[in-house]
Amino acid sequence: MSFDEVYEKELSFQTDRRKATVEFIKIVSDLWYDNSIELVLFRNQLIDRNVSEILNLHEYAGEFVQKHISIFDSVEIAQAIKNLNLPPAKLDIGKLTYEYHLEDNRYQDAMAFVGDKLKGAKAQKSIVPKDVVLYGFGRIGRLLARELMTRTGQGNQMRLRAVVTRDNVNQNILEKRASLLQYDSVHGDFPGTVRVDVENNALIINGTTVHIISANAPEDIDYCQYGIEDALVIDNTGAFRDEVALSRHLKSKGVSKVLFTAPGRGIPNIVYGVNHLNYNPKKIDIFSAASCTTNAITPVLKAIEDSLGVVHGHLETIHAYTNDQNLVDNMHSKYRRGRAAALNMVITETGAGRAVSKALPSFEGKLTSNAIRVPVPNGSLAILNLTLENATTKDGINAILKKYALEGELVEQIKYSMNNELVSSDIIGSSAPSIYDSHATIVTEDGKNVVLYVWYDNEYGYSHQVIRLAKYIAEVRRYTYY
Repeated sequence: MSFDEVYEKELSFQTDRRKATVEFIKIVSDLWYDNSIELVLFRNQLIDRNVSEILNLHEYAGEFVQKHISIFDSVEIAQAIKNLNLPPAKLDIGKLTYEYHLEDNRYQDAMAFVGDKLKGAKAQKSIVPKDVVLYGFGRIGRLLARELMTRTGQGNQMRLRAVVTRDNVNQNILEKRASLLQYDSVHGDFPGTVRVDVENNALIINGTTVHIISANAPEDIDYCQYGIEDALVIDNTGAFRDEVALSRHLKSKGVSKVLFTAPGRGIPNIVYGVNHLNYNPKKIDIFSAASCTTNAITPVLKAIEDSLGVVHGHLETIHAYTNDQNLVDNMHSKYRRGRAAALNMVITETGAGRAVSKALPSFEGKLTSNAIRVPVPNGSLAILNLTLENATTKDGINAILKKYALEGELVEQIKYSMNNELVSSDIIGSSAPSIYDSHATIVTEDGKNVVLYVWYDNEYGYSHQVIRLAKYIAEVRRYTYY
């Protein structure tokens, strides 16, 4: 075959792949908007992705499981899912396609395979949608709004109904709030529409009304007058940090649950995927989603503790600067945080080491911790230096983390990175709170001491953990297949 013939054959194959991807995108969209079935590819979002992004995700999937994952196979599996008429669900088509090839001699066709694997979906109980109020509209609040509105679908899980701020709401304030939601210097433009409704003091996000409420005290708000009932309030302000203060939200008309997006005192501090099942949302009204760093390190620490045992260790987090720091040198309650954030590395404290024991009691007294704020706006790195009970190797510890990233209770929390060029900007936009850098791992010769590098998007990855926990609290979790 000549070079020209080979080239023409390659062009033809790429055309077929891209046409198949267009078909796949249509099935993914139909399943989501018609049936509230969300397809992901090894936990990577597929909704609103373009052709090239879908194909790149398939390349990643194939490298991850060390077996070719074809877009043509994904179309076949997706079509079989569509033909099943399942109730609302969240399904990992990457895992299904991988398993289909491992077991293809057991099933007559894709339809038979999918029907057997997803037979548990038929037992899905009906879901009562939950109204959500964002109390505060800063970095985390706006990312939560973006994700909630992007993933609304038919609105049968969580419905963002209102945002509470301290501003006196007027046209100028509404336009500024809309602009901050629409445009973001770190995460890019919001892939939807935002317009201002001055008459009703609201933002119209993707065609849906979200009320902007002005208040200084939670108990002063009557949410019922906005048609909001039995709501979950997600408090992003950091102004109320303990059970007594956060319980003020429950005095508002129309509120039944509260979720705090920072470590809380006197309330359950939860790392979703690790300890959320220890707390029954039918019996508890106030929850904390802990911190971004705690959410980053706890899943990895659980995997290591369960597999090898941890004697003790130290956490050093290299953290992006935050709004708490000064842009230029100025007065601050803490000396070093008063220095210009974009010009200095700043040593500061973190309670993440102690906070791990709230989710994993076996770590009580085992971890010391510190933090260094560095001149990047987002994207952080946790370095775990651990002494183990049982010896291992670099390949051994990588195999453990890869297994946890592929199957089990922590697949949404741990992403296994095979990129040997990973830098902080690469992990921005990752929905996993823990991105394990497999190439950076260090193991001593005796196998008893390891240094692990865990990246995390301290804004976006954490926001996804908040949403996962919110769905659990709101009792709107769908059937899942991971």
